[in-house]
Amino acid sequence: MHSARPIRNVVLYVALVAIAGMFALPLIWMVAVSLTPPTELATVTFLPQHPQFDAYGDVLHSESFDFLLYARNTLILVVLSLFGTLACSSIAAYGFSRISFPGRDLLFGVCLATMMIPFPVVMVPQYMLFKQIGWIGTTLPLWVPASFGHAFNIFLLRQFFMGIPRDLEESAMIDGCSRWACFVKIILPLATPALTVVALFHTLAIWNDLVAPLIYLVHKEQFTLSLGLQFLQSRSGNTPWNQMMAAATLIVLPVLVLFVIAQRAFIRGIATTGLKE
Repeated sequence: MHSARPIRNVVLYVALVAIAGMFALPLIWMVAVSLTPPTELATVTFLPQHPQFDAYGDVLHSESFDFLLYARNTLILVVLSLFGTLACSSIAAYGFSRISFPGRDLLFGVCLATMMIPFPVVMVPQYMLFKQIGWIGTTLPLWVPASFGHAFNIFLLRQFFMGIPRDLEESAMIDGCSRWACFVKIILPLATPALTVVALFHTLAIWNDLVAPLIYLVHKEQFTLSLGLQFLQSRSGNTPWNQMMAAATLIVLPVLVLFVIAQRAFIRGIATTGLKE
C-alpha cells in the first residue's frame, strides 16, 4: 500500500514534466532559431550547432524595428489601460457583490452576456465611432475603453469579493467608516490576489494585441511591439528567420519576467491576505 504511493507520485511527476515540456517546446524552438547562424537556417536541426547572438544585435539596431520605441509605446498603453480597468472593474464588482439595488442581477447578467460578443462584431461600429470623434491615428481607442471595465474582470473580482466576510465591513461601518472607505481600506487590500490575476491577464492581452493597433494606429512612431513585429515581417520579406525569432524572443521576455513576478505576488497574497467564508 505504501510502496504504491511513491510509484504513483513518480508517474504523476513524469507526466507533468512531459506536459510542461510540450508547452515549452515552441518557446525553446523560438530561442534556438534566434541563436542559429544564417548558414545553418536551411538545415533541419532543432538546436544550433554554433549558436550566435548576432541576430539580437541586428534586431536592436534595425531601422525597420525600433524595439525601444515600440516597447515604450506598449508599456504606456499597458499602464494607462491597466489603471482604468482595475479601478472601474473593481468598483463595478463591488457594487454587484455588496450593494443591493433593483435590477442588480439582471444588469449583472447583461454584463456577462457581453462576453459572448466577439470583437469582429463591434469592430466596425467602434471604428466609425472613433472616427467621428477624431481618435483614429491616436492611442486613445487602445486604452480609453478599458476605463469602462471588462465583463470577465468584473465577474472574477465579484466572485472574490463575495468570499470576503461581511463582518469586516459591518464592524468598520459601526465605527463610522463610509462605504467608500470600506471599499478602499478593507476590500481592495484583501483582494490583492484577484487584482493581481486581473492585472496579469489584462497586461498579457494588451502586450500581445495586434488587431486593435493595426486598425487604429497610423504613424510608425505610435506602433506597439506586436504591430512593429508584423510590420518588420511584411516590409522585409527576406528577413532571416533568426532575426524574426530574436525579435519575438525580445517581445516575449518581459512577459515571462512579469509572469514570474506576478506568480510570486499571487501566492504571497493568498497566504497573507486571502480570506474565505
